Amino acid sequence: MKLVNSLITAGTIATLIVTPASAQLGRQQGLVEPNVAADSVVAALPHLNADIAAALKGARPILSSVVLDSILGAKSLSKPQRTELYAKLFVHIDLNRGTDAELLLIPGMDAKKLAAVKGSRPWASFEQFQAEITKATSAAEAARLEQYLFIPVELNSWTDPIMDSFAGIGVGTRQWKREFAEYRPWTSMEQFDREIAKYLRARPTELQRLKRYVYIK
Repeated sequence: MKLVNSLITAGTIATLIVTPASAQLGRQQGLVEPNVAADSVVAALPHLNADIAAALKGARPILSSVVLDSILGAKSLSKPQRTELYAKLFVHIDLNRGTDAELLLIPGMDAKKLAAVKGSRPWASFEQFQAEITKATSAAEAARLEQYLFIPVELNSWTDPIMDSFAGIGVGTRQWKREFAEYRPWTSMEQFDREIAKYLRARPTELQRLKRYVYIK
């Protein structure tokens, strides 16, 4: 298949994602993803400006909430300011592999909720997440937490509804659905690196961001 030269630009990616029931990106409530959002969108968020938006863009790919927090701290945002901002902007966390340091950056995350998140790993669906986390908190709070999280996609078994839920963050796009399907069966992440890098010659660091969201059984 020929390389696809025209990719979706950051400015055209919606920041509000409607997530189907079979999704593996948590149902979104308007979070901005700093790896794909337009500079103007980022700069308009609480405590941010054009200079900080440019710094975030220059740091792409931002591969974890901890890295995001470090960048913003270096830009003199206080801890309370960063916590307030994370209600609007965040880097999604792997529900099955996210570290304590990453998860505790989610606004409102506490020891009880953290234990509930870690205690039911590996998670298979967000329906399961809602059922279990509601035991530790309210249904509304479980739904709020969900928007910060994702469940990795298995490259050989994903379905369109699963991948479609990632479209708004530049992962479940038509291009990547096509390429991820074309090379099945995937046998190793080394194969993934080799094949997908062909489509990212103009922005090679994007490969590391895509890899966060996938795995091979």
